[in-house]
Amino acid sequence: MDLGHLDRRSFLRGAALVTGVGAAGLLLPGTAGAATAPRIYSCAEWGARSPADPLVTLDHKADRILIHHIASANSTDYSLAHAFQVARDDQADHIDNNGWSDTGQHFTVSRGGYRLEGRHGSLDGLKSGTRMIRGAHCPGQNDNAIGIENEGLYSTVEPPAAQWNSLVVFCAYACRQYGIDVAEIKGHRDFYNTECPGERLYAKLPQLRKEVAAALKS
Repeated sequence: MDLGHLDRRSFLRGAALVTGVGAAGLLLPGTAGAATAPRIYSCAEWGARSPADPLVTLDHKADRILIHHIASANSTDYSLAHAFQVARDDQADHIDNNGWSDTGQHFTVSRGGYRLEGRHGSLDGLKSGTRMIRGAHCPGQNDNAIGIENEGLYSTVEPPAAQWNSLVVFCAYACRQYGIDVAEIKGHRDFYNTECPGERLYAKLPQLRKEVAAALKS
């Protein structure tokens, strides 16, 4: 079994009988019977560079999730090593070409379904459920919305099943941690003049909200 992934059934199953911490995730804080957190690879695990400038921690919850696509090649390399390289390339582009302090988005989901921290401190903020890191993924939304970047280009094709299922799990976890209403799962284009997250992925956002809502009720 690849513990880098945590499918929806595993996420929704109660963890009342879990006594330890496994590679698949951690118990939610203060909730003995809660579902386990999905596996999210930290910046340290994928080999992130240090931020070019200090990042800002905001002492409040996120109230929205913004879905993006990287607009990168739709790679058929679904490995963890590839996912780590995507994260490193994205960070390098954002720091070196965009002049940002760090990766712009808070998290990334690879085409193989791996979930990775993007901007340093985002994972700790999510685990806390009470604070977030100021992002750089969408003007006007960086202080309140969690940005999730999806590897690939979804203008004419839909994301692969592994990526989609992983995104559902991740969004459900983020909504649960921050108390975000599923109606606030939006696309980048809802707040900025961009094609992102692509016509096909944007068209699936109602389905994403529906599947996340079902997950939260289970």
